[in-house]
Amino acid sequence: MAICYKDLGLMNTRAMFAKAVDGGFAIPAYNFNNMEQMQAIISACVETQSPVILQVSAGARKYANQTLLRYMAQGAVEYAKELSGGKGVPICLHLDHGPDFETCKACIDFGFSSVMIDGSHHPYEKNVEVTAQVVEYAHKYDVTVEGELGVLAGIEDDVTAAEHIYTQPGEVEDFVGKTGVDSLAISIGTSHGAFKFKPGQDPKIRLDILEEIEKRIPGFPIVLHGSSSVPQDQVKIINENGGKLKDAIGIGEDQLRLAAKSAVCKINIDSDGRLAMTAAIRKYFAEHPDHFDPRQYLGPAREALKALYMHKNNEVLGSSGHAEEIFRAIGGCGAGGCCGCGA
Repeated sequence: MAICYKDLGLMNTRAMFAKAVDGGFAIPAYNFNNMEQMQAIISACVETQSPVILQVSAGARKYANQTLLRYMAQGAVEYAKELSGGKGVPICLHLDHGPDFETCKACIDFGFSSVMIDGSHHPYEKNVEVTAQVVEYAHKYDVTVEGELGVLAGIEDDVTAAEHIYTQPGEVEDFVGKTGVDSLAISIGTSHGAFKFKPGQDPKIRLDILEEIEKRIPGFPIVLHGSSSVPQDQVKIINENGGKLKDAIGIGEDQLRLAAKSAVCKINIDSDGRLAMTAAIRKYFAEHPDHFDPRQYLGPAREALKALYMHKNNEVLGSSGHAEEIFRAIGGCGAGGCCGCGA
């Protein structure tokens, strides 16, 4: 029997994205694999009063188990309420880069409130077909669906691409119309992983492509993947304490802020969090080589991650302070009407 995400206290992305598009900000989409990451994400978002999308990748499902991640998300809802002394913040549990219908269906049945079907590796017509199949199933349960057009280069978990293929603006209207997706991930210059660009490059988001896409599907929610900026201070700490991250370079935060003011209403950030935690752990071990209790080094790592995400919410995505208006928008039953599950 399918589990209704509303029984877990979660919401889908519909109201989140509507407010983000109107308000010129982006919802943070942060990946998590363990308790410390979840704690950092939730505490950062409660303190900044930001809505948040908790993302589960294919790698996370293998590492931490899909069922445990689902209950961690339910725990995140209660943790947010505890930290805030009341309502908490709007939280969505989202499958990142679902490879096929079966995976998306499994996550929907397990209580995820949003899924991404990544058919970008297929020919266009096959991408349309599989995306529409996921949408048809997901919408029966009021679960929102993200599709993708274009291919991002780079490596992140099981997502690998050698070449970067920009989204073709001429395809977006047809794709959205035929599939019924709720949001669209596009490829306009971001890249997966920490090694996005080479030294000396000045990476820029193709805002011209974004502008053309906005003209063709005005007001439609757009998503950016691979949007870590790879903070050089974190890379330096890692390398000064035994790491070997040569030439790790990301996309500028100024570029992401410009995108967030447009129809881009969801920005995915994963590698920056990994770097912040790794830098804190390496520094801790260098300063305390005799320590071995995981709580001793994971605590500082959690605080470093929290500080990073508060910065992203406040200075980059513009999502801080928008939690209450999204709660007001969803009213009494989820993010856009009852799904028929009895919630």
